Amino acid sequence: MDVTLTANVGRTTGSRPSNRLRDEGQIPGVLYGLGGDAITLAVDRRELRQALTTDAGLNAIITLDVDGSDELCIVRELQRHPIRNDVVHVDFIRVDPNAEILVEVPLVLEGEAKQVLAEQGVVDQVHYTLSVYAKPSAIPNELVIDVSEMAVGDTITVADLTLPSGARTEAEPDEVLVTASVTRAALEEEGEEAAEGEEGAEGEAAEGGDAEDAGGEAAEASDES
Repeated sequence: MDVTLTANVGRTTGSRPSNRLRDEGQIPGVLYGLGGDAITLAVDRRELRQALTTDAGLNAIITLDVDGSDELCIVRELQRHPIRNDVVHVDFIRVDPNAEILVEVPLVLEGEAKQVLAEQGVVDQVHYTLSVYAKPSAIPNELVIDVSEMAVGDTITVADLTLPSGARTEAEPDEVLVTASVTRAALEEEGEEAAEGEEGAEGEAAEGGDAEDAGGEAAEASDES
C-alpha cells in the first residue's frame, strides 16, 4: 500500500513554535539520512496517524512530499508526551529502495496451546519484535509464531522462525522468543496435594502401629491369665 504525506517545510524551531504547531494539528519533525541535508518540517497529525495504521504499522514506506520533491522514507522515531502519550515529534529517515534497512518487525502468536492448558500451564511471549534486515519492498508486516504444538517446558527460539524471502536477521539463533511453563498456582496446588498425601500416609501408618500395639498387649494379657 502506497502511503503519501505532505510535509510543510520552513518551520521555526524551538519549543514555543513547536507547541503552536501542535495546537494547530501539526506534528513537528525532521527528515534526514542517505547523506542528504536534514530538513525540519511538520506533518498533519491526522494524516500521520492514518499513515501508520496500515498493515505495515510503523514500518510503512512513506512517500514524503517535500516542496514538490518526493522523498522515500520510514518513521525512525516517534517521541510522545510522557503523560498524555500524544505524538509530539517525528523523525523520518530516507531509504534506498535497493538497499537493506534495519527494522523492528512485530511477533504475533497464533494457535491454542492445548497441551499447555491441559497441564495448567501458560504460554509467555518473551519478545514482541525481532530486528530484521530487508529492502523496503520486502519488509514483512509481522512474523507469526504457531504455539499450538507447544507443551510445558517447550521454547520457541529465533532458529525456529521461517523468515519470508528477502528478509534476514542477525539475532542469535538460540534467542528465546516464547516459553511454555506451569503456573505458580498449579505448582502450589501440586505441593498441597503432595503434602496431603504424605499426611494421609503418616496417619495410616500411625493407625497401623496402634493396632499392632493393641494386639501385642492383648496377647500378653492372655498369656498371664
